[in-house]
Amino acid sequence: MFSSGFRFVSKDMDIFMNEDFNNSHQIGREGSKLLLRSNPLSLPLYCLVVIVAGVGNSFLLACILADKKLHNATNVFIGNLAAGDLLMCLSCVPLTASYAFDSHGWAFGRPLCHLVPLLQCATVFASVLSLTAIAVDRYIVVAYPVRKRISVWGCGAVTLGVWLLSLALAAPPSLYTRYLDLRPSGIDLVVCEEFWPNSGYLRLLYSCFILIASYMIPLLSVSVSYCAITVSLKRYSVPGEPSNSQQRWSQRRKKTFSMLVASVLAFALCWLPLQVLNLLLDLDPDFHIIGKRYVNVLQVCCHLVAMSSACYNPFIYASLHSKVRLHLKGYLCPCRGRQRAMVERAISRS
Repeated sequence: MFSSGFRFVSKDMDIFMNEDFNNSHQIGREGSKLLLRSNPLSLPLYCLVVIVAGVGNSFLLACILADKKLHNATNVFIGNLAAGDLLMCLSCVPLTASYAFDSHGWAFGRPLCHLVPLLQCATVFASVLSLTAIAVDRYIVVAYPVRKRISVWGCGAVTLGVWLLSLALAAPPSLYTRYLDLRPSGIDLVVCEEFWPNSGYLRLLYSCFILIASYMIPLLSVSVSYCAITVSLKRYSVPGEPSNSQQRWSQRRKKTFSMLVASVLAFALCWLPLQVLNLLLDLDPDFHIIGKRYVNVLQVCCHLVAMSSACYNPFIYASLHSKVRLHLKGYLCPCRGRQRAMVERAISRS
């Protein structure tokens, strides 16, 4: 499964598909044994990712939905990121991890076999497009401070467009995923894998597209936005000592942009190993570069690192966003949280 990160070379025995499936996988014993040895470490780490990402992103979404002061364009896109991460960690991670370690193969039926690759790949594209939208929004705020910002309803329309486009871009892996129940032929195995036509040429093209889209778009958008924001700040800087309000405005903008940069870097670094490994497997289907027995373990390690990307954004926003920190302290220490909120409201009114 390309989009979920797994293209298993090993379950029980060597299986050769018929010629309609040119990208069949040889399944050997050694890789399966090596993979099963990693269970005591891999399974707890997968559980940790699901718990941390589930709690963190749920809290972040609750903060944005509950506080009307957080209802702006940037936070709507941040909420969309959190929703995508939550969807991925609660639906895709448990199923793909189970498929990795279950010697009987896919245990969740034909519909989910096609749905899980679609959802996981779509959440990746949704994250990329949301980060790009945040970068564009940050540039507009700094470069055109007097221009009216996009409304929450407008952000909702952009978010809907992000998900529709993400689903369209993520459709190919799901279309080429095959659910093969080999039990009637005497083999206790159910395969849920991608089988692309033309000897893998189309999958190689799609892998290159994924690699470019997952990194070039967000990194380029943040780089361009950073340069444009720097130029705009210099252009509109007022000679002399800046006022307190100007300093606060500049600090808020810097913090928001720092959140964007940290989110993009975390996303890019977490997904880089899996994308590079998938590209290598497409370029080297006969396993000359990577030994066949190590592919499964490498897939699990890279997939685990990629899934951990869902854990970091709540910590990034909590560390750099004062209102999110205030909500967190309010949940953890209700009395102190209410007292601090009253003080901040009094200060803001004075």
